[in-house]
Amino acid sequence: MSIRRPIPVVIRPVWGESEFPALVEIWADAVRDTHDFLDPVDFARIQGNLATAYFPAVTLVVAEHEGRPLGFAGVLDGGLEMLFVSPHAAGQGVGSALLEHALDEHGVVRVDVNEQNPAALGFYVRRGFEVVGRSETDGDGRPYPILHLRRAAVGRVPGTEATQSS
Repeated sequence: MSIRRPIPVVIRPVWGESEFPALVEIWADAVRDTHDFLDPVDFARIQGNLATAYFPAVTLVVAEHEGRPLGFAGVLDGGLEMLFVSPHAAGQGVGSALLEHALDEHGVVRVDVNEQNPAALGFYVRRGFEVVGRSETDGDGRPYPILHLRRAAVGRVPGTEATQSS
């Protein structure tokens, strides 16, 4: 088994709508890899709304390595609304770097996680979040239970190697 080392990334604001197709591709690859519970009809509907509805509603930041986007996060009013990492970069510190940026630069204190995604739940719990509630359906009323998490501890996210840029 090979050891995956952290990838040094630069966290930067999204360049604009021209970058949305690359982010949609990262989202689709990550969701196919981690959300096997998601109905194909819901996958297609969400994917179709990312660039037109979801991305414009949040502050987006991108994690890149050597000029190539590897992941992104979207924040709004203290909430982490989305965080997705390319499966090729998963487990190499990209998600941790995005989360650290969201905490430090955007004041994130809460995140919602699909209950059927235990890996995501573990990721946030290991970084100081705790479950504070549960909803039977997601924000659109679909039958995907959501766990509501809140930051329980203050401090930097362990294991990150990010360079912040404006």
